[in-house]
Amino acid sequence: MVRLFLLAATAASGVLAAPQAGGSSTSSGTPTSASTAIPSPTGSPDATLPSQSPVPPKQAWCPSNIFCAGALLQTVNIAQLYPDSKTFVDKPTIKSADQVATDFFHLYNNSQGEPVTYGRITNFVQSDFKGEGLELKPITIASTSPKALSASGIPDSLSRAWAGIVNGYWGSLIRETNRDVLCPNDPSGCESSLIPLNHTFVVPGGRFREQYYWDSFWILEGLLTSELYDVAKSTLQNFMDELDRFGFIPNGGRIYYLNRSQPPVFIHMLSRYVEVTKDTSILDRALPLAEKELTWWANNRTITITSPYTNKSYKVSHYAVNNTAPRPESYLEDYETANGVVGGSDNPGYTDEQKADLYAELASGAETGWDYSTRWTKDPFATVGDTTNQEPLLRGLNVRGTIPVDLNSILYGAEVRLAALYDRSSSGSKSKRALKHRASASSHRQSAEARKAAILDLMWDSEKLAFYDFISTSNSRSGFFSAAAFYPMWNDIWPKEVLADEGKAQAMFASVGVVLAQYNGTFPATFITSGAQWDAPNTWPPHQYIVMKALDNVPKNVSTKAYPSLSSDTTSWSLVPSNQLGLDQSQMPVQNLAAGGNAQGDSNWSNGTWSNGGAVPNGGEKWNKALLRGMANRYFTSVFCSWYSTGGSIPGMLNQLSPEELNATHSDPSSTGHMYEKFNLLDIDAAGSGGEYTVQAGFGWTNGVALWVADNFGEVIEAPKCPAISVQQASSKKRWGWGWNADEETTTYVGKRLKGRDGRYLVEATREQTAPKKK
Repeated sequence: MVRLFLLAATAASGVLAAPQAGGSSTSSGTPTSASTAIPSPTGSPDATLPSQSPVPPKQAWCPSNIFCAGALLQTVNIAQLYPDSKTFVDKPTIKSADQVATDFFHLYNNSQGEPVTYGRITNFVQSDFKGEGLELKPITIASTSPKALSASGIPDSLSRAWAGIVNGYWGSLIRETNRDVLCPNDPSGCESSLIPLNHTFVVPGGRFREQYYWDSFWILEGLLTSELYDVAKSTLQNFMDELDRFGFIPNGGRIYYLNRSQPPVFIHMLSRYVEVTKDTSILDRALPLAEKELTWWANNRTITITSPYTNKSYKVSHYAVNNTAPRPESYLEDYETANGVVGGSDNPGYTDEQKADLYAELASGAETGWDYSTRWTKDPFATVGDTTNQEPLLRGLNVRGTIPVDLNSILYGAEVRLAALYDRSSSGSKSKRALKHRASASSHRQSAEARKAAILDLMWDSEKLAFYDFISTSNSRSGFFSAAAFYPMWNDIWPKEVLADEGKAQAMFASVGVVLAQYNGTFPATFITSGAQWDAPNTWPPHQYIVMKALDNVPKNVSTKAYPSLSSDTTSWSLVPSNQLGLDQSQMPVQNLAAGGNAQGDSNWSNGTWSNGGAVPNGGEKWNKALLRGMANRYFTSVFCSWYSTGGSIPGMLNQLSPEELNATHSDPSSTGHMYEKFNLLDIDAAGSGGEYTVQAGFGWTNGVALWVADNFGEVIEAPKCPAISVQQASSKKRWGWGWNADEETTTYVGKRLKGRDGRYLVEATREQTAPKKK
């Protein structure tokens, strides 16, 4: 049985007090109504809870005896009251922390000698805890009509109308701390896991009901497009408050995130905000705190590596969280990875030291933002053949032993951008402050150049023409290809041989052409299908942004030619350098056809462009701009069609799908369309899947990237072509959903190429496959 600890002594003493409010948004709103998940334990009310492994050590960084590792948190998770472990730790207590601890103690120590049953633990949670997320409240914001979303910016009327709908979604995601119900920091008050924030912020959506670090970069891009400059500034102010308070920016706005950060994009966000708004007043406070962020990463996440290729030594960064217990927001998942399924017989037999090491790896994986991926594991193919069982992958994580190319590229870009901000703040001045800022700018450029040298030495493969992670545990470069390969180019890191050879520059992006020509969706995190959410077939909005930014950054001297015309002799796969992707073509994800069977070769290439890739402009375009156009259109289509297939409609222009069609997508007429957090390489109108939680809707970074695409590439965006929805045992007639055809019934057959009256295709045709070759 579980080892008990008397919790009633000092539970409240660790609760974080709310900081003093400082000038924030003037928007008003009403507190959120209770949104309480109904407990659904896995056992009957009278059944005794199964035995537990010993409670892990208390984590010094986590200041709660309720919401951090301990007997209470472990017992609630063993009961499996909620499908998502995060639900419980987001519930404020109804009673004081002391009383909650006492009530829990009496579950095990009662005069009747009753065992702890599923029913008793359920009653305890229902009587002592409120609804999750009550510490936050939505606020009302004024609607905006951004210039970027005008007819001149987006000529296609359907795309423009939909971008306007997305622009209106911010109102459902903007929050403030609800100080009326915020738990006070005294023994008689309740306890909450929330880190209170002084300013308005945007939540991602779904289970992510607080502010998150790296999500906010793409949210900010969208806010800037929407001209919501006050909310963008408030987002930065919240992060500055956290840097002041904690010395770093936590993963998210809960106390259980205080042992880890996320990809360090604060300086990138600050740079974009100043670039767009020209508001340099923020720099007086922001520049010293930007230094604080870089210092934290230098002191806590940086090591020295001696290159096996040049024998030079470099300071490089990695993700490495100090943690020896399950993550509170994923407690049951981590517990079962280390101990086996509750009530099962698959205990791996780990020692306490091995469990602690695994918990550190799991937390470090969460810090990457890519939780989880075969990219981080010792055996990328551990789950091939059984993608439903993630334990082989998770038990083989080597996150701390990986020097990530994306992390180091982000930090390089941060130093370059910080130097530019110092230049901006000191421009035209000869004051002592200006001289100091110029010296700081010079220092950061030197640091950036040193990191750039490390990236090019350790992570660039001149034969495969791609960037890869460096593995410190094997002292060698990884051959594992992922979307991280594009982060250096996003930050303008270009190998010398690429700058001198346009063919090599094209080869760096050959995988983008493969995705556009052979698959229906957008660029995946990796090309390995493992069941992990940061692997195929999942595709993520941040990666689409980064690939597009990298394409847009290609130097002009190596972007003079057109994209090759694909044929049976020149396929998209033939353009990929040998072994760049580390997979045979036969190991790549398979694109299925709605009519049955698999797509063959470059099935989405026709008439000189890609399906849902936009049209070739008059006068042609360079190869990188062609891929960029294709990626922008494909992302826009993926988000739009997923929204449309789940109930989206546009009055007077786009009718909602029929109830039968919505039922086929597990939606109903009450749905107004979902903006998902991740999408699908294989299905243009489907959400992603896999991972520790169900797919989330909302969604902050999805909205942000969609608006950024509309702003930057609106002139080349065409109306999305969504696939037909197959309705089993339904009428052979189905309503053609575009508004101007809505009064006609059109017979469609999934897999057939059918043109509507307006010229749009419901289903695309396929082409022939060429012989597979290894890449």
